[in-house]
Amino acid sequence: MSYKKWFLKHASKHKEIVDKLTHLSDDEVIEYFDYENMREKHIDFCPLYKRDKKCHDMEELNCYLCACPYFRFDDDGLYKEDGKVRYSICSIDAKGREDFVSENAIHQGCTHCTLPHQKTFVRKYFDRDWLKVMEKVENH
Repeated sequence: MSYKKWFLKHASKHKEIVDKLTHLSDDEVIEYFDYENMREKHIDFCPLYKRDKKCHDMEELNCYLCACPYFRFDDDGLYKEDGKVRYSICSIDAKGREDFVSENAIHQGCTHCTLPHQKTFVRKYFDRDWLKVMEKVENH
């Protein structure tokens, strides 16, 4: 699945949940997106939920910003690097960066970066419109 397809599909799932939470305050919406609650109530939101697995090794994982506003991608490639096509990067070069490299491609790996899953980070960038928060990720 391309980044774009995943991104749009996830945005739709995210919007469907948030649209049902109009009775909650912003802080309550953020709390609602805690990993344990989401895994229980929205098992199809993330493929890892069915495996009872977290994407990042952290005790209090918040799923509101699944994907990060600092992630940049282009399904056609951003640029060439060492003879391979670079498809995604971290715009702030956050700590914990680990690239996934194949024969012809390089993808940004974010496994060790927990920044977007911390409630303080989510509060800082919070908007009920996930696409608005994520508007810069597609590098076109």
